Amino acid sequence: SITEEDVEKKLLPYRRKYNFYFTLNENPEKGFDSVAFFKMDDLETPIKISRGEERIFVWCFFLALLEVKGWADTQNAHFFIDDPVSSLDDHNIFVTAYTVFDLIEREHENRKIIITSHHFGFLSILSDMLGKGEKSSKFRNRDNSKKYKEFILERNEDELELLTTKNGVFLYHLRLLQILDNAIKSKDVYTYHFALLRQVLENIASFLGVGQFSYVLEQIGITDKDRIAFIVNALSHLNVYYLQNDKPVPDNLDLLKDIFDRVIAKYNFIIPID
Repeated sequence: SITEEDVEKKLLPYRRKYNFYFTLNENPEKGFDSVAFFKMDDLETPIKISRGEERIFVWCFFLALLEVKGWADTQNAHFFIDDPVSSLDDHNIFVTAYTVFDLIEREHENRKIIITSHHFGFLSILSDMLGKGEKSSKFRNRDNSKKYKEFILERNEDELELLTTKNGVFLYHLRLLQILDNAIKSKDVYTYHFALLRQVLENIASFLGVGQFSYVLEQIGITDKDRIAFIVNALSHLNVYYLQNDKPVPDNLDLLKDIFDRVIAKYNFIIPID
């Protein structure tokens, strides 16, 4: 059966501000009846956690449940994950993207996994890890075709239409620019924001018909484009999604702000307002 320790392991990457305990059923085979949440320094008075914290807890409980011997074997046809990042802040969205990727990597050969979300940033991160990450070869067939498919659900008058990302209008680069803009203005920049910046640069490079985003760096006036591209790549390593408090050093923060400002000035992007 599942224990508090099993769930706590899955909660480690998140900024958890509470403790919790299960109320066990008298019949051990039935597991537990309820879960109660407490402040870290007060284990006597139950508290109500936020909706975002609740979503994270349920998600981590699900991840822990998958590792309980025998449970996943009986639920072996499909995993349907519906918008796991609803009500989460940006940091926890990217941590969740990492955990979803980890689940896909572990289970994609044995099960059909369906993931839906309205959050462009989450979808972009996940798409980037599957298609361009250091483990992307695991998700391609021998002929280099993708083992996975990406779709957009769009409303066309009174009908809903499922489009491939090549045919749909998937402007997640604007959402990424919005996230970067908010992080810079609020002075709440983490290393994972370099991964978002790299995706924006790659999207622009793809639109311009070139393969390397260093070309975009050159176009926006970066003189030492190869060195800067190396730094951006290094800071965009997959593990940055998993770190809790990974703040960039001042020089790297200035670099991110400089590249962002140059991109906006060069290409005249209109960043959407929430």
